Amino acid sequence: MSKNSLIACSDERLDKLLHRHIGGSRNQIEHLIKRGFVEVGGKKTTKAGHKVRIGEMVAWQIPPEPSYERGEVDFDIPIIYEDDDILVINKPSGVIVHPAPSVKEATLVDWLKFKGVSLSTISGEERHGIVHRLDKETSGAMVVAKNNAAHEKLSRQLQDKSMGRYYIAIVDYPLKDSTIVEGPIARNRANRLKMGIVSGGKPAKTAFLKLLGGTGSFELVGAKLFSGRTHQIRVHLESIGRHIAGDHLYGFKSHEGKMKPKIERILLHAYILYLRHPATGETMRFVAETPLDMMTACETYFEKEKLDEVLDPRALPGRFDDVCSRVRTKRIEPERS
Repeated sequence: MSKNSLIACSDERLDKLLHRHIGGSRNQIEHLIKRGFVEVGGKKTTKAGHKVRIGEMVAWQIPPEPSYERGEVDFDIPIIYEDDDILVINKPSGVIVHPAPSVKEATLVDWLKFKGVSLSTISGEERHGIVHRLDKETSGAMVVAKNNAAHEKLSRQLQDKSMGRYYIAIVDYPLKDSTIVEGPIARNRANRLKMGIVSGGKPAKTAFLKLLGGTGSFELVGAKLFSGRTHQIRVHLESIGRHIAGDHLYGFKSHEGKMKPKIERILLHAYILYLRHPATGETMRFVAETPLDMMTACETYFEKEKLDEVLDPRALPGRFDDVCSRVRTKRIEPERS
């Protein structure tokens, strides 16, 4: 493993210093320190809050992660945009983003390596290039960093919210009105497969936009995240008594006699991605074409002429801006212990 180093220019916490210089998430930086891959003044330290003094040398190594036996890459992924710094893709539903001990099938990272895409390395061997992620069953726009400089700048954009996504989803019952939901998210105490609004959880806020009513009780909605928590959209919808079509984990129940075509996946799609190019600073916006299975569902439950209007990617961001400027935030009380 090669070693990287820097000289501290001010007194600062170790985790904050490394996060500012090498990017990645705070959790990844903390994990790197706790595993003993960081030295301060030539001595290993495993405390993220260690105080680094001005003039001290900080050195770190990015360790290779253990490899796991997985299936062959038997899928392809649509590329929306590519240059020397970033790759923007439209991730299909059913593809897991990165490997883990429990994952047996090929992942997005495996596909990137199979294609020979140059990737950043600061997130570790098994997360090469991964700046942000999507759940397995969620489809849509993702940006991949092709070098460490791009990865660091994109990670900072995630923190300052200058990069983000607009989602679309089909829900089981109409929203009363467009709304903003706020509630802290952590692992659900009763079901470890789920997340929930839990006291002591990480702050999370989501804007939901009414887009189009359909047959039965289905409604097409938009969602915009102000934070990036696991299952955030699904958790916040459940907290207001709504569920994404196909999301049985969070309480969706099939509408007897109305589920044609049969819903095979969670109907949630990251439709628009916006960011500043890490090299040029140019503001960019990318639209991920709605996949066939979700578009078929949309055309089954909603009027096609109205769909084209409400899904106009030029108008959708402005509608969210309007909602965020006029709608009061609904704060959900955490679960009691």
